[in-house]
Amino acid sequence: MSKKTTHFLFTLPGVLVFAVLFLGPMFTGIYYSMTNWDGLSKKYNFIWFENYIQTFSDVRFMGDIRFTLSYTFLLTFFVTVLSLLLAVALNSRLIRFRNAYRSAFFFPAVLGSIVVGLIWNQIFYGVIPNIGKFLGINALSTNPLGNPNLALYGILFVSIWQGIAIPMVLFIAGLQSVPQHLYEAATLDGATIFQKFRDITFPFLVPVLSVVLVLKIRAGLTTFEYIMAMTGGGPGFSTESIGLLIFKQGFGNNRFGLGAAQSVLLLVAIALFSILQFSYLNRKGVDQQ
Repeated sequence: MSKKTTHFLFTLPGVLVFAVLFLGPMFTGIYYSMTNWDGLSKKYNFIWFENYIQTFSDVRFMGDIRFTLSYTFLLTFFVTVLSLLLAVALNSRLIRFRNAYRSAFFFPAVLGSIVVGLIWNQIFYGVIPNIGKFLGINALSTNPLGNPNLALYGILFVSIWQGIAIPMVLFIAGLQSVPQHLYEAATLDGATIFQKFRDITFPFLVPVLSVVLVLKIRAGLTTFEYIMAMTGGGPGFSTESIGLLIFKQGFGNNRFGLGAAQSVLLLVAIALFSILQFSYLNRKGVDQQ
């Protein structure tokens, strides 16, 4: 048996699993996105691109895009910055009990998103208003999730609280891969802390940063669990994401064809963001090196 055949046989199970669990549903979704299927009946008609046309003319969908993009930008920015700062701090030898701190910050990652959303929903409902009244802060004297101007930030806080764990671990692994002799040489040359980070640390973190950004952008664009558990898209439609809208179209309105079309558009958006981000950061890493 040749080496190519051996490699093919070893990769074949993974390819089949990928085809069944990803490619199959993807092409099925594209197929149903061009129909008026209600998700229940066996009969449906092809309407081709009418679902896509209706989606782009839907005011509600456009509002959900604005919310989703705002949420994704804020989530990606704050998680990336905070997780990097935590990783740098917890990678320092000056901090005692580093492993204990790492475990504490990683703990939220082991909880389910729905569980986290339900727990924080009760905190925002029963605890935050009492604290706000005690401190005399009018904005926090009522449930923030019931305020259209504050609900986004309540969901964002919970998302950051749980979402910071995995990126922090990835950044710590990236920081530990940097050769120490480079820092020693830079110190002898009189380099500042910023120069060391820019010219030594950052190029080694570019691959990790690419993964973190892809994970957070995807998480932001497809956010569903936190919103479903905490606000259900309210008040009104102020916190309704595209993922939640797709769910409501299919299971609430029995418009699976329209929901499938919107999910295809979401898939395209995620793919474009990922490609652009990977190409930019890979080029940035090469330039830094």
